[in-house]
Amino acid sequence: MKPATAKISSVALKHNLELIHQKAPGSKMIAIVKANAYGHGVEFVASTLEEQVDGFGVARIEEALTLRSKGIIKPILLLEGFFSAKDLPIIAVNNIQTVVHNREQLEALKQAKLPNPVKVWLKIDTGMHRLGVALDEVDEYVDELKKCPNVDSQLGFVSHFSRADELDSDYTQIQLNRFLQATAGKAGARCIAASGGILFWPDSHLEWIRPGIIMYGVSPTDTPSSEFGLIPVMTLTSSLIAVRRHKAGEPVGYGGTWVSEKETKIGVIAIGYGDGYPRNIPDGTPVYVNGRIVPIVGRVSMDMITVDLGMDCTDKVGDEVILWGKELPIETVAKHMGMLSYELMTKLTPRVLTEYVD
Repeated sequence: MKPATAKISSVALKHNLELIHQKAPGSKMIAIVKANAYGHGVEFVASTLEEQVDGFGVARIEEALTLRSKGIIKPILLLEGFFSAKDLPIIAVNNIQTVVHNREQLEALKQAKLPNPVKVWLKIDTGMHRLGVALDEVDEYVDELKKCPNVDSQLGFVSHFSRADELDSDYTQIQLNRFLQATAGKAGARCIAASGGILFWPDSHLEWIRPGIIMYGVSPTDTPSSEFGLIPVMTLTSSLIAVRRHKAGEPVGYGGTWVSEKETKIGVIAIGYGDGYPRNIPDGTPVYVNGRIVPIVGRVSMDMITVDLGMDCTDKVGDEVILWGKELPIETVAKHMGMLSYELMTKLTPRVLTEYVD
């Protein structure tokens, strides 16, 4: 009997990378491993994939330094750039690449005293309107970056789709056209396709791509990943720690929010919001027990959830329960909860055990 455990498959991870390579054979790949590799373990993911990818993408300099401390030598890109001018010497010494998306970052680069130039990717706002320089400022930024002795001569260009998962929208094509126009005639590699772009917008497969969630075998839409040939890398499991007879008309859990309409058996599973399993979920959220789907009933506790196993069940204490994985796609669970798959994976706490498997 095991408590909450995330089983992480190296075979599934490599399979997904190969599939991505097949979809964009002419593009180099920045593997996104921010947020502890979407909850999968950044050291494991990076070391498993280092020979299959051309670089890694992270959100914070601390994440980049963790990779370097674990012996990762491939290029690492700070997707949000640096937050302080004090980071620049660290970036230069550790051969970390950085996005530049605002005037403050540009000025810090111009004023810094660095031991060597750093590789810069200019982020262009093509319609996300979150980070990036305006389209009419691109030429100015390119000129200033090329004049800066602290910037490597090989400038890169990057942007981000905001609706790549909306296949009936023309906004992604509009963003792509803006990006291509803004970078036309400029020397430098380009990257705009993340997971949605890789799957659904082949024209966006430029010199570089940057897979995130699809690398972990999860769809960026509600469609289960299996329909794209992806295999979930994470299977979240726990165990039944009790199977109890339950009378009709009796409530379960805090607040008595769920009352059984008939006599049944209630299973208690060793996972809760202390493990990162969301607390405010609707009754009926599915879990997988012994080959079938059963519903969560009652409120999620810090350490336990309760499920309606049915009166005729033969489940017993110690049986494994799958919260999500190949048998129960995380996309299905997330849709029922009204959440994103991204949230579910990255919310898991350190209390969840991790097992790395083939």
